[in-house]
Amino acid sequence: MEPLGATTVFLAVCVSCLLFFSTWRKMSGSGKLPPGPVAFPIIGNMLQLNVRNLPQSIHELSMKYGPVFTIYLGSLRVVVLYGQEAVKEALIDQGDEFSGRGKLALADKLIKGAGIIFSNGERWKQLRRFALTTLRNFGMGKKSVEERIQEEARFLVERLRNTHERPFDPTIPLTHAVSNIICSIVFGDRFEYEDQKFLTLIKLTEENNEVFRSLLGQLYNFFPTLMDYIPGPHQVLVKNSEAFTRFVRERVKMHKESLDLSCPRDFIDAFLIKMEQVSEGSSPSPFSEFNTDNLVRCTLDLFFAGTGTSSTTLRHGLLILLKYPEIEEKVHEEIDRVVGRSRSPCMADRSQMPYTDAVIHEVQRTANIVPMGVPHAVTRDTHFRHYIIPKVSSQRFCEMARSSAFSTIQEFPKSEQFNPGHFLDENGAFKKSDFFIPFSAGKRICVGEGLARMELFLLLTTILQNFTLKPLVDPKDINITLVTSFVSNAPKPYQLCVLPR
Repeated sequence: MEPLGATTVFLAVCVSCLLFFSTWRKMSGSGKLPPGPVAFPIIGNMLQLNVRNLPQSIHELSMKYGPVFTIYLGSLRVVVLYGQEAVKEALIDQGDEFSGRGKLALADKLIKGAGIIFSNGERWKQLRRFALTTLRNFGMGKKSVEERIQEEARFLVERLRNTHERPFDPTIPLTHAVSNIICSIVFGDRFEYEDQKFLTLIKLTEENNEVFRSLLGQLYNFFPTLMDYIPGPHQVLVKNSEAFTRFVRERVKMHKESLDLSCPRDFIDAFLIKMEQVSEGSSPSPFSEFNTDNLVRCTLDLFFAGTGTSSTTLRHGLLILLKYPEIEEKVHEEIDRVVGRSRSPCMADRSQMPYTDAVIHEVQRTANIVPMGVPHAVTRDTHFRHYIIPKVSSQRFCEMARSSAFSTIQEFPKSEQFNPGHFLDENGAFKKSDFFIPFSAGKRICVGEGLARMELFLLLTTILQNFTLKPLVDPKDINITLVTSFVSNAPKPYQLCVLPR
């Protein structure tokens, strides 16, 4: 038994040495990769990171290693760019090189590189260009995007009025309203708030968001092979994804049956027409990116992106106003002076409402819904500052720590505080900031940026035009600390009352 035990120990030592040597080789990168903490085999730097608050861990590492450094999430090498200057230099000055999309294991499992958000190369270029053109062309239907948002804002006001000043959680009504806006654009119509299919979509979306934010969901992105064999909520994502796909395919079938090639009603119609044009072109290609699979995935990309971040930002905004009633009162005064009570707010009002605009920007800054950004990748071996970042592969991507640009002391002196003055000059006029990048920047900037900006302004001003917010506790006792994760930030659940004005 002793010789066998000695042999086992010897083999274990050899395997450990090989693993350490392999890790050292990856970290050394021929001396060209950015520096970073020493990583352990298999688990990488996981023991040195707070998975529940990864942005804070990234901030602490940046203080030691500078704005460009390397970490390992499991075996996945991540080059982190931290700070506005580094992010801008990558996304703007070297936009072509940093325009790739990095791997995210959960997304890769469900999406497999289809659609807009997680695609690369020619597929991404064609589908993104088409989505941007289509969204910019609205009104190509009966109503412009602004009119759609104003219409949904009126439905939301009626729903809030029906709470009859009783306490309620704003999550559901805000999510329904924001989701209905993107639904009207991609599916051609809004849903009644009691529609069972719509409620199922929202329920599945919320369920997926919870899984992505959960500890097991985050661990899946670092150890996908292992997590595939471990039971847990992350396993429901495949089932939910299949349900979403079935729903969209049903809508596509309905659209095909009533399609008018000369009059597209929504995004699905526009995509179907594009598919028809490609198939009937002078040289139709069997490998066209305009196919049913990409139609389904693009529709879901727009639905998810158009449902989650804006509703979460609005929820954070209402909580902030409950905490600071003096800020709410100033917004009320500006709304009354510029808009009044007899008509709906419109986008033309925004230029005359600098304080409200500053409040919305500060809500976005402090919420910082996607603190780490969606992973970027380099499209080729890239020289960046004094280093070389290797071309994307299954094990390498670059992460932009966007949260750092929101907390720069020089630009936002009281960055830890909610202060609309961050976006106002000495005369009270609205002041833009290059450090404000909630929709990312460069070639991968959010396709729905314009829509989201309109939603935030029109929905928030319409709510405050009609209601005064009432907290259930003393404002000084309201906790505005966000629940943080690797994927996203969100306010803790809360309730409020709305009082008609």
